[in-house]
Amino acid sequence: MKEIWPIIAVVVVASIAFVFAWRQGMFLRLSNYWRETMEELHKCSWPTWDELTGSTAVVIVSVGVLGGFTIAVDYLVTQVIRFII
Repeated sequence: MKEIWPIIAVVVVASIAFVFAWRQGMFLRLSNYWRETMEELHKCSWPTWDELTGSTAVVIVSVGVLGGFTIAVDYLVTQVIRFII
């Protein structure tokens, strides 16, 4: 019987929280938010598959170029500092 009391306490607290949320209208606000979000998503213009793959390729190449540039500059600055020291 002792191991059932924590379960009963959790159920009672969850029930109280549910009733409180229901009376405050939180579920109605949440459903309105969801509905409005779905309406806005339907208004968006989504890219075609070709546009998406092209944009992904551009991002991957850009990240690679920027990463290479960062590595090169880091290496050069390190060598200059080692030369100075």
